[in-house]
Amino acid sequence: MSPSEVRDKSDEELQTLEGELRDQLMKLRIAQATQRSRNTSQFGRIRRDIARVKTILGQRRAKSAGGVSKGEEVPG
Repeated sequence: MSPSEVRDKSDEELQTLEGELRDQLMKLRIAQATQRSRNTSQFGRIRRDIARVKTILGQRRAKSAGGVSKGEEVPG
């Protein structure tokens, strides 16, 4: 999933997506524990997708709270 796809979603959709990704990750961990998992590259992909979602949500929260985002100067 690309960052632009994540940015196009609303906050509610992102929270739902994060929950779905966490469920997928849990199912993969269970499959790995029972030695049914063969494609271990999915772990990294899902973790990166979760990180993307959380990053975008955090940026939106900081922007709405009036926080300073990366690259901006602090007035003063």
